[in-house]
Order: sequence, then structure tokens, then C-alpha cells
Amino acid sequence: MDDVLIIYLGMTGLAGLLAAISIWTPRKSWLKFTALVTTSLFLPAAYLGLVHLLSRPKPADLEWLHRQLPQATVISARMAENQGIYLWLELEGVEEPRAYALPWSQELARQIHQAQRAAEKRGSAVKMAKPFQRSLDNREKKFFAAPQEPLPAKQPVVQNPMEFQNRSSRDSLLTAPDRPEASNLPFIRPTPSRPQR
Repeated sequence: MDDVLIIYLGMTGLAGLLAAISIWTPRKSWLKFTALVTTSLFLPAAYLGLVHLLSRPKPADLEWLHRQLPQATVISARMAENQGIYLWLELEGVEEPRAYALPWSQELARQIHQAQRAAEKRGSAVKMAKPFQRSLDNREKKFFAAPQEPLPAKQPVVQNPMEFQNRSSRDSLLTAPDRPEASNLPFIRPTPSRPQR
């Protein structure tokens, strides 16, 4: 909607400039009045036209701002036989999806259908290669299923290292003279178990 407002403000400025030129030229009064009325009728008509065009799919051939885009994600596609192919595309670097129309082509309709089936099996999205570039090669594949996303890499499990003390250091710790609580306790050695017969 911000783009529409900017375009409308630009049109308003140009129309105001034309009206000012018409009013200040040495012409008859009825010509000046006609220029003023025409400008005042042009502004709401221009706004209504811009707002009306927002809901209609744009012909892909008229897209010039993103013409060099290498690929786009197809969110939805509708095919009307002998009328056109209507796409809802997600473009890289553009927040909201955009609607575009392609002329009817049996080959493109078949490619879209195959790409949708393959993407559904893989759990991926349908992509469109070079969506706004004209190609003279009709054999070039425009629609394809994106490759499946790789699984996230496994994180190594970090375990606490085992602490090891040899027997002599353990005995010295248990009977250390500077630890009175350890010196008062008797050290009991485990007896080996006898094998049962």
C-alpha cells in the first residue's frame, strides 16, 4: 500500500504542476477553469485505478524491477485453460507475496503439475526459474520441485570425562594426617568373595 501512496503523490504533484501552468498562462478564463476541473477529476480517478489494480495479477512480462531474479517460490498456481496461468509468487527480498499472470501454455501447465506432485512427495516447495526473463527456448524447464531440505547436523553428545585416581593416592587421601575426620575412620578393605561350589 505504501507503493500506491508514493505513486499517487507523484501523480498528484505532476497533475498540480500541469494545472498551475494552465492557470497562469495567458488564456481565456473558461480554459483555465476547464484545466482546474480536469485536474480535480483526474486525481480521484487515478487513485481508484491504482487501488483497483492492486487485486489483479500483474502480467509477468511487465515486471521490470525484479527482471534479473534467478528464481521464485510458487506459493499457489491456478490454471485456466486457454486463458492464462495465475501464480502467487514469493520473491527474494520482498516481504509479501505477489500475483502474476502468464499466457496460457500447455507445456507450462504440465510442468507446474509435475513440480507440484514432486514437491508434495519430497515435502518441499515449487520453484520457478527465471520468472521474469523471456526465453526463446521452449524446452527450458521453468517449474521444478526444490530439493529436500537436509536434516540438521547431529550435535556431538558431550559427556563428563571419568576421573581416575590410582589406589595409592586414594589411600593417602583417606588417611591423611591433616584431615582429622579421615584419620579417625578405619579403612575397611573389601574381602574377596569365595567361589560357590
